[in-house]
Amino acid sequence: MDVIILTGMSGAGKSHAAHILEDQGYFCIDNLPPMVLPELIRTFLKGQGGEGFAINKLAFVVDVRSSDYLKGFGKAMTDIKNLGCPYRIIFLEANDQVLVSRYRQTRRKHPLSAGLSLVEAIEKERSLMRGIRARATHIIDTSFLAQGALREELLHIIEVEDVSTMDIHVESFGFKYGLPGDCDISCDVRFLPNPFYEAELKMLSGKDQPIVDFLEKYPETEQYYEKIMDLLCFSIPYYIREGKARLSVGVGCTGGRHRSVYMAERLYEGLKKAGYRVSIHHRDIDKDPRYQHSEEKKT
Repeated sequence: MDVIILTGMSGAGKSHAAHILEDQGYFCIDNLPPMVLPELIRTFLKGQGGEGFAINKLAFVVDVRSSDYLKGFGKAMTDIKNLGCPYRIIFLEANDQVLVSRYRQTRRKHPLSAGLSLVEAIEKERSLMRGIRARATHIIDTSFLAQGALREELLHIIEVEDVSTMDIHVESFGFKYGLPGDCDISCDVRFLPNPFYEAELKMLSGKDQPIVDFLEKYPETEQYYEKIMDLLCFSIPYYIREGKARLSVGVGCTGGRHRSVYMAERLYEGLKKAGYRVSIHHRDIDKDPRYQHSEEKKT
């Protein structure tokens, strides 16, 4: 049986994620106290044996709406494991500024807002969810993630059969827009020559061949790639040994459109060729590069 525990911050996109899982054939149950999960799974397992309706793909949404019962989450996960049923915990999060903006746009009430400001409610929720986040096998930061990109992330997770192997996620970004929230390793490629200052290259991206040709004229580009690949291929087996389920590698330049995209694509292809399970996302590739601040020139 394939069991997913879908959890995370309120406003981070769990409802949309649940709809995606339903579209993929998962039987989704929302807002469950964790303590009832083992018994429910036991019931569904009996159904597989011919004692009821057979369902082999389950998704349970657990969040702060069941805050009084969250303290039972750890025991529930242990009980599920003792049933011999593998599971994955997908935790959705977003930064505070994005969550505040989403709540203001939808005008919905935060589940912990009684007697608290919205900012205080979000802070309290982070504290309550900290232990669950630490148990997550997959963490998806939806702060700058379009719905289509969230779907791609989820499909990548659920289509993987071997859940014991670590997922590697490579993400390009622009430092001017902040680091990705779940970045484990950050690579800074702002030292490479910047195609932004070449008029014919400014509006292209690191996926375009003229940008590739421009950057590969400089030997430091290939040297840096080889050093980062060497570091990753050295350290990844030890991350796996320590039980890490997901490794997020961020590659940043000033605006997140040229150098970081190029290097992220190189790392993605290199890691895939090395046999690792890897996904890629370019967070800021669609930002207009003409609006760089003057003080960032030559960066």
